[in-house]
Amino acid sequence: MSTTESTLKTTALHAAHIALGAKMVPFAGYDMPVQYEGLSIEHKAVREDVGVFDVSHMGEFVVEGPGALEFLQYVTSNDVSKLVDGKVQYSCFPNGKGGIVDDLLVYRFKEDKYLLVVNASNMDKDWAWLESNMKPGVNMSNKSDDYALLAVQGPNAAKALQPLTDIALADMKYYTFEVGAFAGIDNVLVSATGYTGAGGFELYIPAAQAEAVWNAIMNLDHKVTPAGLGARDTLRLEMGFCLYGNDIDDTTSPIEAGLGWITKFTKDFIDRDVLEKQKAEGVSQKLVAFELTERGIPRQGYPILDNEGNEIGRVTSGTMSPSLGKAIGLGYVPSSIKREGDTIKIGIRNKQIAAVTVKLPFYKQP
Repeated sequence: MSTTESTLKTTALHAAHIALGAKMVPFAGYDMPVQYEGLSIEHKAVREDVGVFDVSHMGEFVVEGPGALEFLQYVTSNDVSKLVDGKVQYSCFPNGKGGIVDDLLVYRFKEDKYLLVVNASNMDKDWAWLESNMKPGVNMSNKSDDYALLAVQGPNAAKALQPLTDIALADMKYYTFEVGAFAGIDNVLVSATGYTGAGGFELYIPAAQAEAVWNAIMNLDHKVTPAGLGARDTLRLEMGFCLYGNDIDDTTSPIEAGLGWITKFTKDFIDRDVLEKQKAEGVSQKLVAFELTERGIPRQGYPILDNEGNEIGRVTSGTMSPSLGKAIGLGYVPSSIKREGDTIKIGIRNKQIAAVTVKLPFYKQP
């Protein structure tokens, strides 16, 4: 075993993935399953039926105390005051320079207690950023090692999982959560969220009980297909969901990334003035979606060209869409490029491959 392999973290379900023959890869400091039977099989299962992802590498911070709401209003771009108990909100941490520290989910338990779910690769950075902006009356605890997290995604997720819980899964509204018993385990947080666009739930499980819940899901009468990071990426890209480190980072603003809808100027927050000015005056670059009209697959870092062959941007995410059978991607280009209908080119192996900008999402629900 190499030094790099020996320093990788593992989730509570690592042995289960090995037993299933998963192909494992390093991801965000963890040894994670990238695929089991195959990306296309797993992708299709989630789009059409139900699949399960181990996403226990994600970070969970609890923020509580009388100053919790004021603190979160300041460090996040969205309006946390709009949350009620049992609701979830997508947001980001502005970095004080017009960029993004991370994107995250905010769960409200009550007015003075919240759960923040952050990206695995940014856990240490996020924690340090929150500590550096701490306000009085706030207590913050890192619960990342206490939770295992399963994303059970797909149109049949509620039907498949219902035998394991008394929570009325089909009645749960999008971006809400409940805490209850699941597969005989108490205090499981069941959240009607996910990053696939296929519907479903995310299960926050005490780490010591993760394998019991995984086995219960695997033994259901309704087959639930194990899915890896490969399918998770193609599914999120078909929906046009941003991936931190690809489509958003410390150098991109939420306005440039098309995340103005999570940037609320009804409150004071880090970078409010900068972002409000961008929204009012416009930005020099923006994230657009595109489809190739010739054969080829766009990959992160490939140049985006104008019709004369001049480089005008870079691909941030790209793949061959399993659902659509065509090559799709995201990338930053000058704001003069329309979000729909403009022709561009993608530089692939010294060739200029024709593409056209399109409106998100790539995949439209049937």
